[in-house]
Amino acid sequence: MNILISDEAPLGFDLSITVPQGFSRDLLTVELAAALKESLVPTDSLVQIWIEDTQIDDDNLLDSIGFSSYRDLWQMRCKFPPTGEDIPTRKFICGVDDEAFLEVNSRAFSWHPEQGSLDSSKLNDLIKEEWFDDEGFLLLEVKNRLAGFCWTKVHHQGDLTVGEIFVIAVDPDFHGRGFGKPLTISGLNYLANVGADLGMLYVEADNKPAIRIYEDIGFTHFSTNRAYRKSV
Repeated sequence: MNILISDEAPLGFDLSITVPQGFSRDLLTVELAAALKESLVPTDSLVQIWIEDTQIDDDNLLDSIGFSSYRDLWQMRCKFPPTGEDIPTRKFICGVDDEAFLEVNSRAFSWHPEQGSLDSSKLNDLIKEEWFDDEGFLLLEVKNRLAGFCWTKVHHQGDLTVGEIFVIAVDPDFHGRGFGKPLTISGLNYLANVGADLGMLYVEADNKPAIRIYEDIGFTHFSTNRAYRKSV
């Protein structure tokens, strides 16, 4: 299990490093210092460190090497069946729906440092991934216009199959119509139908409206990934 250095840092950063779940805290600061040294980033570069499944002393450990926390990402999980009704969707058609999807994604995630930068090249790379399943890429249309999407992903973790709501969004033009909850449930129902044992998603910890919707469906907080930053 190694510390990972991203090939491409998110908007606003020169370098992004991820500490995987289960990494030894006894080695953490030493290994991070080594990774920063090996990266050869110029002076005054802005560096981000993600720690997966944050532990109670991580803030102090990162503070000891000059990093401060600035962002929490919750992993939430739910049992099947979810609570509530779904909404009719259709599957994504590669080469046909790309442009409409990217437009809605850009509008919905204009604030997001990672998802907001998705373009046609990155989309094509994701479509080529082994896990990609067009049947689980659900589109919500209203009067022949893409109003939202729910992109799912299946993880096989030993004997456990986890169904992830990989990305979900409603076009800002359609906000306030109550599409978010039933669209999430459509994704969860699909995941249950293909054999997932439970549902999972990630959400920004300060996105209280989304968290309330997910809690209504049956999601509870499972773990936290925390991001730290500093100039080096």
